[in-house]
Amino acid sequence: MDSANLESRIDSPNPAERMAAIAELRHCSPGVAVPLLKRRMCDKEFIIRSLVAGGLGRQNTESAFEALITLIEYENDPNVRAEAANSLAKFGECSLPFLLNLFEQDTHWLVRQSILAAVSAFDHSEILLQLCQWGIADDDIFVQQAALAYLADLSGTSSEEGALAVLLPLATVESADIRAQVARSLGYFEHPEAKAALAELQHDKDHYVIGAALERLLLV
Repeated sequence: MDSANLESRIDSPNPAERMAAIAELRHCSPGVAVPLLKRRMCDKEFIIRSLVAGGLGRQNTESAFEALITLIEYENDPNVRAEAANSLAKFGECSLPFLLNLFEQDTHWLVRQSILAAVSAFDHSEILLQLCQWGIADDDIFVQQAALAYLADLSGTSSEEGALAVLLPLATVESADIRAQVARSLGYFEHPEAKAALAELQHDKDHYVIGAALERLLLV
């Protein structure tokens, strides 16, 4: 592939041309792709910066990893930060300290949901439990619900008791949305206390919660 041509296109004043060039970089070696991707980290178009973040995630090099950390640190658009977090997770367990710190510092719902999804793919139940606890304390209902949903992944792990310690008290909160998500997550646990709480939720005052409590039974 003509690297000189790619270099010219990636600096094109036409955003569509820049996007096409970034897409082609997936076929290039890291030695070619990473420096060109880094040139567009401050592009005025957020969609291009997002494509850069995705492109860096396909380059398994220290330089690409460091570029993603820099991008996250200085990026103002949450869509780009979320994409960068997803890409960072592709580098494996070395990304976990950075993702944990980002979740703690960045309260945007899209970024936090992206990190929850990324970390759930790792075999680190303690870290996922910590993120879920932070997420449940979030002011955003979507982050709260996502965190409650990922607690279901802790069934059968060393963090199962910790997950239940979070879920069980929330089975009686005022919010029907929260009770419903708690019911869905409890359905994945075989613990007697989880089954008892789920049985109570099947007689909830809200039909939406009852439906959520019965979902797992219908799938078994």
